[in-house]
Amino acid sequence: MDLREQFCPNMACPARGKVGENNIVVHSRKEARYQCKICGKTFAATSGTPFYRLHHPADWMVIVVTLIAHGCPLQAIVAAFHLDERTVMEWQERAGRHCQRVHEQLVLHPRDLKHVQADEIRVKAQGKVIWLAMAIMVSTRLWLGGAIARKRDERLILDLVHIIRQCALARPLLICVDGFIAYVQAVQLVFRSPLPNGKRGRPWLIPWPDIHIGQVVKRYQGKRVVDVTRRMAKGCLKAALALLAKSHGGTKLNTAFIERLNAILPLSLGRLGAAQSSADPQPTNLGATHVSDGLCLQLLHRAQKPALEVMGGQSWLPLGTTNPSHRCGSYRSYLDC
Repeated sequence: MDLREQFCPNMACPARGKVGENNIVVHSRKEARYQCKICGKTFAATSGTPFYRLHHPADWMVIVVTLIAHGCPLQAIVAAFHLDERTVMEWQERAGRHCQRVHEQLVLHPRDLKHVQADEIRVKAQGKVIWLAMAIMVSTRLWLGGAIARKRDERLILDLVHIIRQCALARPLLICVDGFIAYVQAVQLVFRSPLPNGKRGRPWLIPWPDIHIGQVVKRYQGKRVVDVTRRMAKGCLKAALALLAKSHGGTKLNTAFIERLNAILPLSLGRLGAAQSSADPQPTNLGATHVSDGLCLQLLHRAQKPALEVMGGQSWLPLGTTNPSHRCGSYRSYLDC
């Protein structure tokens, strides 16, 4: 029980989220509980992690979650560990929800994005087809997040653009996408800010300045690309090229960075979707803004590696902590966060 890495999880405590304040003491070593000297509340060592109130060894959950993230079929996990199917699904949901909360805390806050690329992939699973839309910050290769839906429609793109909006400051921004017109409509709708006027009612929404949308439209003959058309759907080409240079994203409008990420995902996501379909033929949360459950685990495992290298290894902080020196290097450490 290391007191140096613990903080008070009580929302009403003045010391909540602060590490190294010498306000945490051991309440019970047998039950692995701590106590905050400021608010007097006690809490378990696993509070705020997927291991909270877990009735099986934590190592089992780590192994099961790792297998799920690599596309292992649910029935194989049940047979190997003699676990109930519902237990495995609950562990997947726990880990998925924690992945989403960690992603929201670490990634979904405003920064100067400069250049973002977005694209969608079609994942064929057992008995269903899933569309996954994702975005990446080009300058740091940071995966901003993904949206998932049954169809490639305006709602899917709108959910993805909302994620980009959460990560963006009101500064010059280039968004490179394919020829899907829904991107242009969604960006114009989402990238607006209220202008207070001192009157009752909703204020006017003012579009952000210097938002540039570049489209890269590919024409196929069979399965081969025979022509590429680059055009500006919104904004100025000269300013867009300047943002490309600042983000080291090439000399022409392109979607190469997000396509390179997408190329490694469909096969593994298809296996994962097939494993989930065997347990629950009715997919859940397909309209959610964030990729959920096992898909979230798979994406975090594969897509976040380049971003974590850029972040200097400061990968997963415990939720609420302000200590940037805490580092985690495995799924066990990640789930402990």
